[in-house]
Amino acid sequence: MIIRKGTSTDLPEMKQLFTETITCVCKKDYDNDQISAWKSGAGNEERWNNVIENQLVFIAEVNKQIAGFCTLDGNNIDLLFVHKNFQRQGIAKNLYTFIEQEARNQKQKFLTADVSKTARPFFENAGFKMIKEQTVNVKGTDLINYKMEKILN
Repeated sequence: MIIRKGTSTDLPEMKQLFTETITCVCKKDYDNDQISAWKSGAGNEERWNNVIENQLVFIAEVNKQIAGFCTLDGNNIDLLFVHKNFQRQGIAKNLYTFIEQEARNQKQKFLTADVSKTARPFFENAGFKMIKEQTVNVKGTDLINYKMEKILN
């Protein structure tokens, strides 16, 4: 596995990974309507272009395939997704390690993330604490997620 910075040429594969991961990995935590609403975000070209242009994007690559990606926007982890075929192989942990180190290099005092039910255990294991449960409305459908924070010493 290699970790590298993301570029605009990665966007199509990132969006496909995003939708497939939500569809396959998050189905135990969210119903079909919630999954459909959430993955519809892949169609928001402006948002994805903003991510690649204005956020720090790390890509985990295995055999020239994107196995996962993580983005940092200031002190906020915006996106962290691992391909459905690469779950439980340390991809998220490696990506998170790069993001946390970058935040430390930027002298950030803490990291935040809005985390899905599916991702919450990962973030708790990484030292994040839940600040509050949130209900977000996506295209008329409510989804539960969690505002989480980690103090960086």
